Amino acid sequence: MVNYEEKMLTVLAEKYRKSKKDSGTNVIVRRTKLTPSKLYKDYNRNDGDILQIEAVNQVILRCSEKGFVTYETEGFSNEIENIYLVDEKIEEIESYLAKKYGYEPKSVKRKHVENLLSLYGGRTPAAERECGKLRRALEKNKIPSKYHQTEDLLKALVFIENNEKELYLREASLLIYGDSKYLEEHTLTAVCNALRDHLDRPCGETELEDEILSEYHIAREKQKLCLKGDIILHIHGKELDLGRLSNGIEFFADEIDKIGQIQVRTPFFTTVENYTSWLRCCGQEESFFYLGGYATRSQRDFLKKIYYDNPSLTYRHFGDIDAGGLYIHEHLCRVTGIPFQMHLMSRAELEDVRFQSCLCSLSDNDRLRLESLEKQEVYRDLTEYMLERGVKLEQEIVSYYEY
Repeated sequence: MVNYEEKMLTVLAEKYRKSKKDSGTNVIVRRTKLTPSKLYKDYNRNDGDILQIEAVNQVILRCSEKGFVTYETEGFSNEIENIYLVDEKIEEIESYLAKKYGYEPKSVKRKHVENLLSLYGGRTPAAERECGKLRRALEKNKIPSKYHQTEDLLKALVFIENNEKELYLREASLLIYGDSKYLEEHTLTAVCNALRDHLDRPCGETELEDEILSEYHIAREKQKLCLKGDIILHIHGKELDLGRLSNGIEFFADEIDKIGQIQVRTPFFTTVENYTSWLRCCGQEESFFYLGGYATRSQRDFLKKIYYDNPSLTYRHFGDIDAGGLYIHEHLCRVTGIPFQMHLMSRAELEDVRFQSCLCSLSDNDRLRLESLEKQEVYRDLTEYMLERGVKLEQEIVSYYEY
């Protein structure tokens, strides 16, 4: 059963701390309110679980006796309609939550932010810019949102702005966090945005956010490019016929400059999101390129070269039929400038009887991302169907049957 005491007091305390009452800027005094249905969603329903409803009631009564909250009932019934925080007890409530449930009171959060300012303030330009945001929040008696993540950001900015060695991205991550993947998986976007804000250099339409790191001697690891199909690579006057290799080739991205021309002799050129599907993909009418997710700099430049040498081909992208897959397609088209069609990524696949057992349910985050994509005409029909049915599909089952 949910710990309703912890949930109720935490929600009320957080609502108060986010209100203008806490910062002293309120004009109209409003009580900090919570309804029981926010604790147990079926509280007001006739078919609600009586044990859950009684548990909520008992918690409200106990906290009322402690002087933490007050409440009002609905009409002449015993059903509680609203719960109100006793604002004057906010520090006592936070102390109670801290001792019993490990809650972090505002005073502790403020001390943590002050320590960040002491440790990172003024050390580098971009880091100081972020520290300025923290100071302004404290001056308004506010705790900056996501201040724990800000510590990771400041740590990275100070290292990167002081760096003078040629480093790969994962080497930098190890030196900053002691984890080779942490920067890439958790803080890269925030770090690059902070550096771009400081330099007043927003990301261009066809630019990747992490290209700014080259200004600080940091680069991604050498990447392998994967290609297969009826393709001829012209290298220093010689021809490499990939059509003779059924599984294609892999080569390092820094070899691109050695390739004079890329001649694709199939009518379709398809990028593939996932490696298992890339291995499965084959056909006399198609050539394939393994993408692996969002296009990197090397992939972008290579695809643009293919397009320049072969403008008359039909370019397609094959990926997961989910929010991530659609965002990868959007990003691919944007950074390359190539009009990639979506291949095997439609309602038809979601309705196909062969794939019904592999359909997955949408998460709340999936829905938020799909609702954003729904505004774009190219994705509207598909996203409306996905949201209506609450489904998504991974591409591996599609490639298994289609290739």
